[in-house]
Amino acid sequence: MFESLQDRLNGLFRKISGQSRMSEENIKEALREVRLAMLEADVSYRATKTFIKQVEDRAVGQEVLKSLTPGQQVIKIVHEELVELMGGEQPPPDLPDGSRQVIMLMGLQGSGKTTTAAKLAKFYKDKGRRPLLVAADVYRPAAIDQLQILGGQVDVPVFSLGADADPVDIATQAIAHADTEVLDVVILDTAGRLHIDETMMTELEKVREIADPYWRLFVADSMTGQDATQQAEEFNSKIGIDGVILTKLDGDTRGGAAISIRAVTGCPILFAGMGEKLDNLEVFHPDRMASRILGMGDVLTLIEKAESAYTEEEAKKLEKKIRTAEFNFNDFLGQIQQIRNMGGVKAILAMVPGMSGNAGLKNLDLGEQEINKCETIVFSMTKNERLHPSIISGARRKRIASGSGTTVQDVNQLCSRFDQMKKMMKKMSKGQAGAQESPTKKRRGKPTSSNKKSKKKRKFVTFGRN
Repeated sequence: MFESLQDRLNGLFRKISGQSRMSEENIKEALREVRLAMLEADVSYRATKTFIKQVEDRAVGQEVLKSLTPGQQVIKIVHEELVELMGGEQPPPDLPDGSRQVIMLMGLQGSGKTTTAAKLAKFYKDKGRRPLLVAADVYRPAAIDQLQILGGQVDVPVFSLGADADPVDIATQAIAHADTEVLDVVILDTAGRLHIDETMMTELEKVREIADPYWRLFVADSMTGQDATQQAEEFNSKIGIDGVILTKLDGDTRGGAAISIRAVTGCPILFAGMGEKLDNLEVFHPDRMASRILGMGDVLTLIEKAESAYTEEEAKKLEKKIRTAEFNFNDFLGQIQQIRNMGGVKAILAMVPGMSGNAGLKNLDLGEQEINKCETIVFSMTKNERLHPSIISGARRKRIASGSGTTVQDVNQLCSRFDQMKKMMKKMSKGQAGAQESPTKKRRGKPTSSNKKSKKKRKFVTFGRN
């Protein structure tokens, strides 16, 4: 996500960050580039205009012109204003304790409401709540069956009265059922349409009046860009929304909806769908998202993902491997499931500061199909080949390809990725060792002749004592 916007902004920031002096004209020229990059990313014109005006008001003032590092100061201002544009500091999406709460999901067909309902149920179940999924979409074929399957996958009950029931009756009886069974989070998966119409809005108004939801959440497909912003405006004006959930942010999206939907609607983005799996739902943090967009990484989210994917013992073992750069195909096979759960290599490295603009990330990207292929290739290796990847010659690669049902090119690509990963780990371990080295040790030069003699003398004395 945001790749084209990141590339444009990173190129601009590299150009201005090293400048020792900047004038009003230089700053305005740089902001014209930022404006163009945002419009190309499908950010709404209104949000872009407001954002550029606020940045310009701060950037052309004494804060930048008298700064020792004016280029870096401009980048800092852009980051702060981008955070503010997407919502600033906002509280986490926690529900009140001790009472039953209703969450009403709204949106058009294809936005991902049903899958998002199951993701929300899992999210709150992991927090100790007792959710109930309600199948109130009686129009889309197989919507009820889909929700029941997803509910089974996250072990959450699903309330349904069938496709012939009235959505208002479904909501009424579902809430009564939740109170009887002491279920404290009711998630309504309401019906959508291919486009906004009066029939849908009237039905949603009736459901809202009956359910009295704590949250009315609009589910927006981020792939639709400015269309998602316009849809949110329509729902907000007619039904009223308390927050937004952006789906498909892991896809090839330009990011316009994520940046502008808060500024246009005034409603906060609470969650972001970052994949198809039911645990790929992240709390939306404007500051972290701004850092991702500007290529500054997202260390906090990376830590949270690692903590959920690894036990403490596994984390210590992985840390040792990274420090020693001793990483073989057995380790690769053992970690591949965790990498899959964390969104793939590219998603992980993109959250490391300074890595999002690295062209080598494209070669390291591992999607679901690629991960399955990698597993098959590694399973076709001998025990010795897994332990010592350097012995894998051309003949061995041909045999591995034949055994795994892949091509020699596939095996070569895997080995190339593996080598890149090892080099990256070696580089990381060297950097860490350098940071831990004492200043005294770094300043120490070559030993003098007297030092050499004293060292030899100590060795001789020690030898004599032995």
